[in-house]
Order: sequence, then C-alpha cells, then structure tokens
Amino acid sequence: MSDARTRLIRNGVACVSLEGLEPADAYRAASVRSVDAPVAPLRNAPEAAAEQVSQLLYGEAFRILETAGGCAYGQSLRDGYVGYLDLERLAPVARRAGLRVCAIRTYAFTAPSIKSLAYGLYSLNSLIEAEDRQGRFVKARGGGWFIADHLAPVGQVSDDPAAVAQRFLGAPYLWGGVESLGLDCSGLVQQSLRACGLACPRDSDQQQHVGQRVAARSALRRSDLVFWRGHVALMLDGERMIHANAHHMAVAIESLDQACLRIAANGGGEITAMRRL
Repeated sequence: MSDARTRLIRNGVACVSLEGLEPADAYRAASVRSVDAPVAPLRNAPEAAAEQVSQLLYGEAFRILETAGGCAYGQSLRDGYVGYLDLERLAPVARRAGLRVCAIRTYAFTAPSIKSLAYGLYSLNSLIEAEDRQGRFVKARGGGWFIADHLAPVGQVSDDPAAVAQRFLGAPYLWGGVESLGLDCSGLVQQSLRACGLACPRDSDQQQHVGQRVAARSALRRSDLVFWRGHVALMLDGERMIHANAHHMAVAIESLDQACLRIAANGGGEITAMRRL
C-alpha cells in the first residue's frame, strides 16, 4: 500500500494519474493552480482549525482533485503531499516559475520602489514567474515587485545544506511549517536541501530513506542527517547539529551528545538512522 500522505485519493475518487496503480471507485482529471499568497497552510481537513500538516510557499503548484466549502483537496507537486488548501490562496491558473527567492525572506512591493507599499513576507524557495523588470526590481506575474538581488534562477542553487540551515537559526518552531517565519524539523531539512537543488520528501520518516547510510557516529560529517523517532537534525560537523525542535521552540544548534541524552530522557529513544546526501 502506498503512503496515504502522497496518494491523491478521497472517498473512493482518485486522480486519473493513479488509474492502474491504486484501486478506486472512479478516477478524475485534476487541475493545477499556483499558490498566490506568501504561504498557504496545508491541512488534514477542510476546516480553518484543522491540523496543519505542511505549507506551500508562494508560486508552488497544487494539483486539485475537488473543491468544496472554499477549500481545495489536492496535492503539492513539489513534494507530493496531499491535503486541503484555502481556495482564496490559489491563483486562477498555474504559473511557470523561472526564479526562486534566494534570500531567507523578502518583501514584495506594489510598485518598483522601496517606498511603495510592502507586503509579504516571502520565504526562501518561493517561486516567481517574472513578467517585467525595472532597475533593481522584478515584477512577478499576477503579483508584486521583488528586489532582483533576492531572486535567483531556479537552477542556480547552493552547495552546502548545513549553511542554508544556519540561515534559519532562531526561527520559531511551528508544527507543519516550512517558511522562514516558522518551521518544524523536517521542514528545515526539506528547505535546506531544496535550496541546494536536492529533492526531499516532507516528513522525517520519509526523509530517513534519502541518501546513503552512515555506519557509525564517528563517521558523521557536515550536512549528514541524523534521525530519531519522529525527529531529524542536520549535522554542522562531526559533533554539532542544527534542528528545529519543540524543546527550544526554535531552530537551534547543540551538540549531538547533548541532544541524544535529552531526547532519550524525554522518551524519544535512540538514533534510528544516519544518512549522507
């Protein structure tokens, strides 16, 4: 049985792309739209108070299977995660992003001037389809004007996931978050790898299968991933790690030894896996 978190099927109706792969009562073609807000919560039910299981950033594509009550049920095309998004946070059509936000966060402006009304904030890895440029500003299709130095071609990426993770240092912990204003452990890892052009699933148990196994703690090095039950951290070197965690309620740096002792004492068990990208 495939992972329900990445299977676009509800009440016996599945996306037509699953025909022949997943049993369903009916198959339906899905439409694709783009997120039209700085961030869009992805929830596990079509209710504002429902649990946030993830987020989609500005410009990310969302495949819609059905809509009801102001919500769309569908799937993120970037990591395959399924859930409910508010329709008001989706553009009428999909956009073709050629740029991504490379700053940790940035504003958009209503005009190509820093004195115009600013809104956002837009986080690292948000996606932009450019339709105009004036001086130091780039106009997003259907959106505002961004500082060009805060954008980069989607294929222009970083080469050090640990350095990217450190840019989030101090950001508050947020369950299901992937934005620079709040994120969880697997969200930090996903966004750090994504900024380096590396595909990464959403949750820590899914991430536990990326890369290659590291056989011993003594062999750990920069940008290796360390996993516990329901948690993941990214190594800064052989001894220190960075992670978004509910103990500090923030992205924090600490020694692996200290983290292991605290996690075990709190019932989180021992390290379950160590992986190298």
